[in-house]
Amino acid sequence: MKFHVNRDVFSEAVSFVVKLLPQRNPQPILAGVLIEAGEDGLSLSAFDYEASARTTIEATIDDPGTILVHGRLLSEIASRLPNAPIQIEVDDDGGILLSCGSARFTLSSMPVQEYPAIPEVTGDSGLVPGEDFATAIAQVAFAASRDDVTPVLTGVQLEVSGTHLSLVATDRYRVALREIPWDGSGSASDEATTALVPARTLTEVGKTFSHSGDISIAFSGSGDREIIAFTAGNKTVTSLLIKGNFPPVRRLFPEQTEHHAVVNTAELAEAVRRVALVLDRSAPLRFTFTTDAVSMDASGTEQARATESVDANLVGEDVTLGLNPQYLLEALGAVKSEFARITFTSSDNANKLSPVLITPQTSVDRAGEESFRYLLQPNLLLR
Repeated sequence: MKFHVNRDVFSEAVSFVVKLLPQRNPQPILAGVLIEAGEDGLSLSAFDYEASARTTIEATIDDPGTILVHGRLLSEIASRLPNAPIQIEVDDDGGILLSCGSARFTLSSMPVQEYPAIPEVTGDSGLVPGEDFATAIAQVAFAASRDDVTPVLTGVQLEVSGTHLSLVATDRYRVALREIPWDGSGSASDEATTALVPARTLTEVGKTFSHSGDISIAFSGSGDREIIAFTAGNKTVTSLLIKGNFPPVRRLFPEQTEHHAVVNTAELAEAVRRVALVLDRSAPLRFTFTTDAVSMDASGTEQARATESVDANLVGEDVTLGLNPQYLLEALGAVKSEFARITFTSSDNANKLSPVLITPQTSVDRAGEESFRYLLQPNLLLR
């Protein structure tokens, strides 16, 4: 095998395919990148049984073939090579020779025959705008749980229904939901489709495909090997779906939204960051909403205290409650609008605190599109 390839193109391709691989893999063979040189160009793939990444780039193929080489090492080498074409070939002893300008590397090859087959996706598919999809992932994925004890909560639920794709995530204390347009013209079924995708994988997909135009999303497989594939241009990422029943969190969103406050998103976020400096990591921040302001009061364990208020427009009775400041800040960062509406919901259970609903607000008087909604459970205040 022997080929020549542009250094920048090759470096970007290797970086893309190794990005989803875990830092430490229990099976050394899965740390490899599969490089296939053939008539269609140069194909690079990586796979760890849960996620895969594949891309095809242009190259001058002198001698077709397939090699498997340690991915992260190759990525580090490729990113530091001089600005010159790369030549890679296999010597008579099976070693991999890489040359670029005056730089020379000899790398050990890994056994190609032991590498697992990259999954192929042949199921129904649809299209979503790349920028909208990346924004939606950023607005939702942070609300997924980071605790592997409950695997279903570590994922983002994708729900296709009609002309919309919904992304939903929860960690029991909050729920984030975003809807974007879905073009399912390639799908043969009108039934709703769901897929529970690991939040970590989906986050990388959003970063990778944020400027890629339309993204094709395809569902495939059955039983324990259900997978989803994201394709844009010459790049494809697949992910094994999380098995289990995602909690029915949509029913938690209220229908009535009369009791609410409208605040400037940036002003509230800046104030929360300042006041929360004196709080313990897990302590709630006290918020008091009145007719024209929201005040924050934080008492720390080292005799420290902070208070601040910002303008607000309250409709309804005054409200005092405790909120996790970090969870609130993440919601405000996801709103993506100048103003945010904080709605105070009601519950039939008098002994249970009702969540607050956070949505975008175009201006003080005009609500924004409710394509993004965020529910946050208040904390019990001890004083």
